[in-house]
Amino acid sequence: MKHEPGVLKELYRTMVRIRHCEESLVEPILRGEVVCPCHLYSGQEAVAAGICKALSRDDYIFGNHRSHGHFLAKGCDMGEMVAEIYGRETGCSRGRGGSMHLIDPGAGMLGSAPIVAGTISLAMGAALAASIRQDNRVALSFFGDGATGEGVLYECLNFAALRKLPMIFVCENNLYATHMPIRECRIESGIHKVGDAFCISNCVVDGNDVLQVYEACSKAVEQCRNGGGPSFIECLTYRFRGHVGPDDNIQGSHTDIRPREEIEWWLDKDPIKRFERHLLVNRLFEAQELNEIKREAETEVTEAHRFAKNSPRPDRKDMKSYVFK
Repeated sequence: MKHEPGVLKELYRTMVRIRHCEESLVEPILRGEVVCPCHLYSGQEAVAAGICKALSRDDYIFGNHRSHGHFLAKGCDMGEMVAEIYGRETGCSRGRGGSMHLIDPGAGMLGSAPIVAGTISLAMGAALAASIRQDNRVALSFFGDGATGEGVLYECLNFAALRKLPMIFVCENNLYATHMPIRECRIESGIHKVGDAFCISNCVVDGNDVLQVYEACSKAVEQCRNGGGPSFIECLTYRFRGHVGPDDNIQGSHTDIRPREEIEWWLDKDPIKRFERHLLVNRLFEAQELNEIKREAETEVTEAHRFAKNSPRPDRKDMKSYVFK
């Protein structure tokens, strides 16, 4: 499929922005400047970039515990996200939610939450609302392979199919549920096949190939807007960092049990480097154009950290504000 240069550049820009932002958090975490748990998205950028490029700003997305990439790919403000991670009043959740509670309704990011599979039902509710209002919006839920062990996923698949809701289920299968390899907790490795039981169209794509992801989601979005009902997309990918934090070191005890050879194999499949090679080999862009995008991302990340560090912390007198009984 032929893609416009503007689309290709935006996909590349989004992935680079996410990677620079994520890697910029490593040192602040290790130094103790960032104290909230951070599940870094490095390595999975092609999923967020490809999925969100296929959506409009008015479409809804819901994330999970590893949602920095979703937030940025949907067009939300990087400064507000970094400020939230630092626990500052200028953060997207006023410094009260941290890394795993990101939200920007204006950009269609209706929230992320750390409860495994916790936002799938919320996305289904948003899809139901869109269906009732007939406003042509699509609701999309990002979740990991671990969420396939939760019953709420199957309840939502069933209801979405029954009502032909404009909903897209996106499973980012990074092959590990925290530390357990997926082969040790699933008898059927093809997660997308769960859609078959509910007569939901489904597919599996290389989650490190941003064009495959973009094309699959574009097809699913078109189906939703035409009244064809929900879709399920499984994206095979891999996180480069630990489950939580830069490398899962807890008081000096290394808990990331993934084989070194496996990690190195996936590092060779880096989604950004792969797409960069594609753009250069096919002479779609010059190296200097891509380098300029990297420089812009570095500048944006630097400014985001400056903004966050110069922002005030929440006032103690407001400790009970925004808390609902």
